[in-house]
Amino acid sequence: MARPELPKAYDFTQTETRLYDWWEKNGFFKPENDPQKEGFDPKKEAFVVSIPPANVTGSLHLGHAMFVSMEDLMIRYHRMKGYSALWVPGTDHAGIATQLQVEKMLIAQGTSREEIGREKFEATTWEWKHKYGGMISQQIKRLGASCDWDREHFTLDEQLSKAVREAFVRLYEKGLIYRGPRLINWSPGLKTAVSDLEVEYSQEPGTLYYFKYMLADGSGEYLAVATTRPETILGDTAVAVHPEDERYKKYIGRKVLVPIMGREIPVIADEYVDREFGTGALKITPGHDPHDYEIGQKHDLPLISVMDRSACINENGGQYTGLDRFDCRKKLWADMKEAGLVVKEEPYQLNVPRSQRGGEIIEPMVSTQWFVKIKPLAEPALAAVKEGRIRIVPEHFAKVYYNWMENIQDWCISRQLWWGHRIPVWYCEDCGEQIVLREDPTSCPKCGCQKLEQDADVLDTWFSSGLWPFSTLGWPDKTPDLDYFYPTSIMETGYDILFFWVARMIMFGIEFTGKEPFHTVYLHGLIRDEHGKKMSKSKGNVIDPLIVMDELGTDALRFTLLVGSTPGNDMNLSTKKVESTRNFANKIWNAGRYVIGALEKAPKAPQGEPQWTLADSYIWARRQQLVRDVERLFANFQYGEAGRQIYDFFWSEFADWYVEISKQQLNKGGDTAFYTARTLVQVLDTCLRLLHPFIPFITEELWGHLRDATEDHSELLAPVQGWGKSLMLASWPEESPVADWEAGKIEDFQLIMEMVRSIRNARAEKKIPPGKKIPAIIVAGNRYEVVDEQRESIAALSHLELTLLEIRKEAGEIPGEAVSMVVSAVEIYLPLEGMVDQVAENERMQTELAETVSQIKRLEGLLSSPFAQKAPAAVVDKERQRLETFKETAEKLKSQLG
Repeated sequence: MARPELPKAYDFTQTETRLYDWWEKNGFFKPENDPQKEGFDPKKEAFVVSIPPANVTGSLHLGHAMFVSMEDLMIRYHRMKGYSALWVPGTDHAGIATQLQVEKMLIAQGTSREEIGREKFEATTWEWKHKYGGMISQQIKRLGASCDWDREHFTLDEQLSKAVREAFVRLYEKGLIYRGPRLINWSPGLKTAVSDLEVEYSQEPGTLYYFKYMLADGSGEYLAVATTRPETILGDTAVAVHPEDERYKKYIGRKVLVPIMGREIPVIADEYVDREFGTGALKITPGHDPHDYEIGQKHDLPLISVMDRSACINENGGQYTGLDRFDCRKKLWADMKEAGLVVKEEPYQLNVPRSQRGGEIIEPMVSTQWFVKIKPLAEPALAAVKEGRIRIVPEHFAKVYYNWMENIQDWCISRQLWWGHRIPVWYCEDCGEQIVLREDPTSCPKCGCQKLEQDADVLDTWFSSGLWPFSTLGWPDKTPDLDYFYPTSIMETGYDILFFWVARMIMFGIEFTGKEPFHTVYLHGLIRDEHGKKMSKSKGNVIDPLIVMDELGTDALRFTLLVGSTPGNDMNLSTKKVESTRNFANKIWNAGRYVIGALEKAPKAPQGEPQWTLADSYIWARRQQLVRDVERLFANFQYGEAGRQIYDFFWSEFADWYVEISKQQLNKGGDTAFYTARTLVQVLDTCLRLLHPFIPFITEELWGHLRDATEDHSELLAPVQGWGKSLMLASWPEESPVADWEAGKIEDFQLIMEMVRSIRNARAEKKIPPGKKIPAIIVAGNRYEVVDEQRESIAALSHLELTLLEIRKEAGEIPGEAVSMVVSAVEIYLPLEGMVDQVAENERMQTELAETVSQIKRLEGLLSSPFAQKAPAAVVDKERQRLETFKETAEKLKSQLG
């Protein structure tokens, strides 16, 4: 790719689209080892991620930005490590969400779903999908997602529809799918069953209604009962009390009358009843409450549903038939007041279930639906995690998974919608036969009748997405992709859908393929605002990732999200954090421009072997250490910490220290300049490789310029791993064993850094102008050689006058008015005659001495504790060395104080 000349500032608006198009056009997103192409090697290890399919109706939000950034990091890292990396993209048909969008469109056009009929509605929805459905995929590309877009899937496409049909038929044939009445979440607005995930609970003020359940024997006695939903009284089939509640023991087994209705129901005993809630007597409505449903099953109570599909009272509601549920509440309560059955009302905070899509209150009700018998599927899925074949990161979510799976209920898979995978069941009009086949039947296999009617319901969206890891690779057909890329590697998603999606993928993967669909589940947290509050349009605290990317660039957003995240924990986000990362991108660019410009000062080849400076050795040792640390952190899924360490190394060590010292070294010319340039190139190259999975655009752009400039100047400056066509295809930096010389060089240079910082701080405190060069006396003691060797660097970085810099082994005579400090037993004096307040200077040294003595006491305590016996010898030795250094420092401070 022909690159424009390296500009002074990085312009992401001119770079991101150009680079993404170049990557995609050249096929860089495709797996290097592709079973669909010649030269395929089945022995080469693959790394595969299936993208959580975004809703086809969706527009990019921060949740998308989080999982796309995280998964792209994983894919880019493994691609650079040499794996055959495949990231499978795709979208979900999103039954309810899509149907709502199309229905709104139809209403705006003056018509409705019912008016145009099912067939035309389905055709209209497909037209809508083709027009708007690709928007989310384009926005995901905007984030830099290196997916293989030729393998993109949609949950309603032909291949996945075939997989859904096969899965349904197999489960049905095994007796694991059945149809029957059960309690489900009913959305009156959408007129369909909805999953638990599509129900959101909100704390809202309400009322607790206390009323009388009169005994049926005419004695005038009653049980006081409390409810938050009086309309459900119409469906009560028992009153329950705790078996050990002395207040109610005498009533167990007797009959009471349903208010207004006059129907007799029993008083039963059940340990579920909370004696402290309300009156301690609980009305039981199995047809409209999930807990009551379980109690009803346990006690074999009748199940009465009192509402229809619109949540209006049905024929079981007597005189209230036809009323809306909330109108019924008012009317029934008024009638009960008139009948003397009301005890009292009191305010009560309710946990109200609302439809995620429509916002209306969800009604638990009994409905005839299709269900999956889930326990036979859950048991092997539970064992897969317990036995370690699937690892959940972070580990504490495994307990959540166990709890869900051990208490799992049959799964309602039918939805009363028109958009989705229609349930593959037909009914014969003549003989009533229920027909379930892989292909659409033309006649009844039992009686031959051709009058067949298909079940009107569609499958829960989670049914098709539960097949996602293997249906997208060709299942149920035995395809090359399925054979090579399945099982996939990591499933990365939000912890909020661990049960709703991840658990179902595990169950279906084991059931239909005999293999766990992935070996690791990585869960990221939710993104909250800067104050830790949930983002919502009503609060006005939503951050739009598209706007952020337009203003600050994709890399800045990605790095902020990735470095701010830890597995399974929520993170707070503000645009200020993204702005800070944008500044880091600018720092990278400026450092890159400096390194490329520095090549001009270096000869094309050296004359002799390298004579490495302390700064060269330090930055290379720290580079080696960084590569090792990042590799370890990546292996433990600590991507955020890895990013922070790369950031700190680049900014605080490479740019702030080595780059500054390199200016002096380059000015010396000859071999010193050559080896300095080579170190600059190789450390920058390493940083760009390590940063690429986090911030792909700026690293690719700068790396290309670095490669081209270096190749033009001298092939001898190239990194050990060589260059390549693209950074995303370049090799990941290789770990090397710790060399004997590394620790010593790091310690020596850190001493120089501490000395320079101390001098800079003293200059700032005394308000000495940055450009003014001052004298200094350094008493280095046993560190004399290393300090003296670095005199030029110390002088340059501290703005000291080199000709007035004395470095001594012993103190000798020191000017009276001098600022003094001690750094790791090295004494530093800055003779600032007329500029020093001696009283203030003595106070400063007294404070420093007190802090040093405190450290001595702490370390002496530590080394006399069990720590000295239990900790590794190297760690103990290091603490002993620190103690000796503090003791030396204390003695020198006492000496300076006289």
